[in-house]
Formats: sequence, C-alpha cells, structure tokens
Amino acid sequence: MAAGNTFSQIASTTLGSAASSVTFSSIAGTYTDLVLVCNPITTTTNDQIAIRLNGDTGTNYSRTILAGNGTTTASYRGSNESYAYTGYYSTLYTNPTTNIFNFMNYSNATTYKTLLGRSSSADTTALVSVNLWRSTSAITSIVLTIAGASNFSTGSTFNLYGITAA
Repeated sequence: MAAGNTFSQIASTTLGSAASSVTFSSIAGTYTDLVLVCNPITTTTNDQIAIRLNGDTGTNYSRTILAGNGTTTASYRGSNESYAYTGYYSTLYTNPTTNIFNFMNYSNATTYKTLLGRSSSADTTALVSVNLWRSTSAITSIVLTIAGASNFSTGSTFNLYGITAA
C-alpha cells in the first residue's frame, strides 16, 4: 500500500512589497511536525532571521549555532533570549539564501519545542542551528522578522508545510 502525501502545504507567501515581518497564524494541530522553507531577500548583509512563537516576548528561547564558509568556522550559544535566532539571508536576488526550519512535535502540549534550522548560499556561510522554546504550548503562530533593523524585500518567499505521520 502506498503512503499518502507526507508534506501538506499549509500556507505560502511571496512578498509584493517590503515587510518588517511575516506571520503564519491559526496553525492547526493536525500534523506531527512543521517545515518552513523560505528564501528571504533584504538590503543588508548576513543578519539572522528571528522567529517568535505564539507571540511569546519572554526570554524563553535558547540556541546553538554552527557556521562555516569553507575557510573559517564559528559557533555560538545563547540562552534566555526573546527570539529563536536562526538562519542567514542574502542580499542578492541572483543568489538567495535558502532557509529550512523544522518545528519538531509542534502540537504536543506536554513538552518544550525544538526548532532545527539550516541555511546556505553560494555567496555566504552555511549554518545549522538548534533552538529550544521553553513552552509546553502547541505552536499556533510563527512570526519571522530580521534581527537587524531591516525589512524583507519584495520577492521574498515563505512556505509552511505540515508533516503527516507515516
């Protein structure tokens, strides 16, 4: 017996004008995990995407980041932060950064939530991150901003998928 589709597209956004944030709201708890794939574009360089879950503005996020560019490597650890910081974006339309974020067990209401991130581009650094959101609430909304004071530019794309248990 063949399995059905594993990935179901929940929402898709392509910016028609610059925006300071992108929001996915009213996320149903009918999947096991979420995957967010985005290709953000902006006018500044090598800043991080900041993710806030369910509007939580408290210092309930922790992260570990590993990065490399073929010549050098770097790592960072942060705790008690007000966002999940993950992924880099690129300034070039011809060579955008691809960011993939996995929200593990997002609808479980008894455990903290883990967010895995991957970011890469031929003109910048490859980066992996793991974030922890210290909340047992099911994730119902995701807001993406840029850690610096910049906007996402026209043409940035954001696609949210639900993963159905196999």
